[in-house]
Amino acid sequence: MAESGATVTARLAAIVGPGHVLTAPADVEPHLVDWRGRYHGRALAVVRPGTREEVAAVVRVCAEAGTSIVPQGGNTSMCGGATPDTRGDAVVLLLTRLASVRAVDVANATMTVEAGVTLAAAQAAAAAAGLRLPLSLASEGSCTIGGNLSTNAGGTAVLRFGNARAFVLGLEVVLADGRRWDGLSGLRKDNTGYDVKQWFIGAEGTLGIITAAVLKLYPRPSAAATAMVRVASVERAVALLAALQQALGDRLEGFELIAALALALAVRHTPGAVDPLPGAPWVVLVEACDNGTDAELAERVNAALATAIEGGIADDAVVAQTLAQRQALWALRENISEAQRREGPNIKHDISLPVSAVPAFIAEAHAALTAVFPGVRFVTFGHLGDGNLHYNLSAPAGADGRAFMDEAARANRIVHDLVHAHGGSVSAEHGIGQLKRGELARYKTATELDLMQKLKSALDPANLMNPGKVLP
Repeated sequence: MAESGATVTARLAAIVGPGHVLTAPADVEPHLVDWRGRYHGRALAVVRPGTREEVAAVVRVCAEAGTSIVPQGGNTSMCGGATPDTRGDAVVLLLTRLASVRAVDVANATMTVEAGVTLAAAQAAAAAAGLRLPLSLASEGSCTIGGNLSTNAGGTAVLRFGNARAFVLGLEVVLADGRRWDGLSGLRKDNTGYDVKQWFIGAEGTLGIITAAVLKLYPRPSAAATAMVRVASVERAVALLAALQQALGDRLEGFELIAALALALAVRHTPGAVDPLPGAPWVVLVEACDNGTDAELAERVNAALATAIEGGIADDAVVAQTLAQRQALWALRENISEAQRREGPNIKHDISLPVSAVPAFIAEAHAALTAVFPGVRFVTFGHLGDGNLHYNLSAPAGADGRAFMDEAARANRIVHDLVHAHGGSVSAEHGIGQLKRGELARYKTATELDLMQKLKSALDPANLMNPGKVLP
């Protein structure tokens, strides 16, 4: 006989303490709505375990009761991946109390952190030990390590260091039946069969709950140089990327493409912001780091940009001279998403393409969308260095933004079909969540979907782990 909700919450309160089982509407409400406000669910309770043992005990109770679990960290999912459905019988498992940096191994250049540690706190802990965690996102002050790994987050340094997956050496995971797998290895080489940790990275909590991770760290650079470069077209931006990679090698860490409208929105909605290259159709934000001096690196970056301008690849550039100027340039890039939200409803696409295909995709998508939605505004920006675009659409000036959002399915089909035709992905770094389950069914092969479903069935046969996410 199934247990009542009151019985389940009482058992959970006995594990984590009554103060950490939230049921009052005002306490639960913030955890039922996704960051974008697109999804609004219901839940039996929000449960806040404080240790890995408590997580395992909570999961065991839920497994016995047949109660589904929705893991949540900083609640910054772009795809509704951490929002429960509307049935109201799920437990939101809030992992923010798992906030310890368990260890930093300087000699091995690794750190062991719990899932509820914010990305900014993990970066600070690495820096305090004289090392660096290069994973960097605009939401790093609120997003958590567990969420970063569950969505295989990307960010601004993927060009050099890779997605979140590339930082992971080991994981600690609570499985759907409450067993705890301790895979917290700091090994860089371990060729002993299947790499089990990889199953849970990017799985969005549908296979198990990440409670801690061992992450690779890197030396802290002693010098950095940031520039904003004006280019006449996306083709020129791609050419500039190749030129700077040739000139700077691994020093090149960031290469962010920003369209004129995206930059204009960031300036409009960021107090004190100034457009450093007025009138540019496209700009690229460039960042390089190394272990020399700021002056030496700035000279190298200036020389590379001068060569690009002389060769007709770039039109103009500004190179930050102070830390404040570097921060101001990055603020323009990082505030685009928030600026869009303030501007009004918009149709978002987190896509990736071969870098070589980006210019053709943008040209074809612009033409196709303009034909269907005359006056549509393109807010295009993203990590061109790794082919990841945030290809967002705003309603025509003066149009009804809500009515425009009703056309999202039609716009998505145009964009995603073109992405697929160019060998790209409809989700580059934000995951699938609830938003893109149908797209997964459309673009994944039957074999891929079958393998994914078999893995899900093997690890979570009762479908209690974040149901309704990822799999169609």
